[in-house]
Amino acid sequence: MVSGEKQAELFADAIESSYMESLCRKTENELRITHLREAEDIRKFMAKRKEVNA
Repeated sequence: MVSGEKQAELFADAIESSYMESLCRKTENELRITHLREAEDIRKFMAKRKEVNA
C-alpha cells in the first residue's frame, strides 16, 4: 500500500520510468500482455502469481 506524499511520488516516478523504458524496449512475438482494468482482474492476477511463486 502506498501512503504519504513521498511514497506516492516514488511510486509515480517508478511507473513513469517503467513506461518510458517500455517505449524503447523491443517486443518479441512471445510477449503476452494482459491489461488489468478492474480490481477483480488484479486480485485474480495476484492470486495466480502467488500460486506460481509458492
